[in-house]
Amino acid sequence: MLAIAVAGCAGTATPGTVATPAPGTARSSTAAGTARYTPATTGAWDWPVYHHDPARSGYAAATLPAGPLSIAWTRRLDGAVYGQPLAIGGLVIVATEGDSVYGLDRTTGAVRWRAHLGTPVPLSSLPCGDIDPLGITGTPVYSPATGLVYAVAETAGYRHMLAGVSITSGRVRFMRDIPTPDGQPRFDQQRAALALAGGRVYVAFGGLDGDCGQYRGSVVGAPASGSGPLVSYLVPTARGGGIWATGGPVVGPGGTIYVSIGNGAATQAPFDGSDSVTALSADLHRAGIFAPAVWAADNAADLDLGSMSPAVLPSGLILAAGKRGTGYLLDGSRLGGVAGQAAAAQVCQAYGGPSVRGTVAYIPCGDGGTAAVDTAGRRIHVLWRGPPTAAGSPVLGGGAVWVTDWGAGTLYQLDMATGHVRHQIALGSPLPHFASPSLSGRLVLIGTMSGVVAVSGA
Repeated sequence: MLAIAVAGCAGTATPGTVATPAPGTARSSTAAGTARYTPATTGAWDWPVYHHDPARSGYAAATLPAGPLSIAWTRRLDGAVYGQPLAIGGLVIVATEGDSVYGLDRTTGAVRWRAHLGTPVPLSSLPCGDIDPLGITGTPVYSPATGLVYAVAETAGYRHMLAGVSITSGRVRFMRDIPTPDGQPRFDQQRAALALAGGRVYVAFGGLDGDCGQYRGSVVGAPASGSGPLVSYLVPTARGGGIWATGGPVVGPGGTIYVSIGNGAATQAPFDGSDSVTALSADLHRAGIFAPAVWAADNAADLDLGSMSPAVLPSGLILAAGKRGTGYLLDGSRLGGVAGQAAAAQVCQAYGGPSVRGTVAYIPCGDGGTAAVDTAGRRIHVLWRGPPTAAGSPVLGGGAVWVTDWGAGTLYQLDMATGHVRHQIALGSPLPHFASPSLSGRLVLIGTMSGVVAVSGA
């Protein structure tokens, strides 16, 4: 508790000294006198994966009660942090568009180690896109079983490299090329958060901003050991069908993997598997699918479900929403095919990753604010909408909803019952699109266009 109290009082951190590169293409460096971090299991204040857990609930039960906000520390790094920060023991793990993974001291923000995975791809060499340079975009994932953090770096030559980085030292234990199943790596972007289940790391691919080229959405499963055969799923459309929502693959009951898929090539029957929520087995065989009755019109007008990852509820229901603004309530055990929803209602144009608590899903609305949507009784009922500019991906903890205005660089703390603003704070930096905070004890951690900020929130 003393360490956490210190975190709430710390100012802007002083950069750590790094040295001793490891051999090979990737380089690791560790600050002198660094404490060693080897948690065998995740702790109550850990945040090991996008939105806290494999189901992407976004709920941190052990977070301290929310209160006034202040900046605890700020850390500039070698690139923008599009992925959500992770918190493991005494470390905050962040990955940058500079193709680096950092271990930062949770209390002060000082650099404890850095693993540099390669040379990112400049925007000038890409056919379209909006990230410059393009390095690590998807949120990494941590495995307590292996002690490794996994990240995918796009590197020179349009290669997508899966790296396993030791949380103890920052040493790169392995790097493995993940060939994109569509054979179009120059047009494929790895923006979705990584998932971990059953000894595999799951990596989803979509297209670049602008949807150029003959890409097709896909998921690849790689052994967490770093060696062994890959499994994959390729969306059966002629073009498009990107899996790009920041929440990435969601692991549901029994290990079923759910993904939201973007608009594809077909604008008339037969249905081509795009504009859907698709259920996949552990070895990435399709186990179920849902698509709206208006899937062809969605594809023609770019109004698909691919912009938000599915919200998996404790009841086994799934709430899906996308660019059209319609929310669809699905039975997770039987998605129902085309027009197979249990209920449908207008919610909002949804972009990013939702969070879930009980029967309520908290939806990131690109057309303004966060929407709290109750699904009790297998119905869709919007309880409230938050401030119009608070359109980032929300998380839950300490009795509050935490959400960013990524355009203005502001963090909001909202009342869970009403959506009213309790507190807000300027973060001193613009944020990436769809930015989502992480919660750890009394700290709120946010990736920025220049690094990471820790806010004391209790």
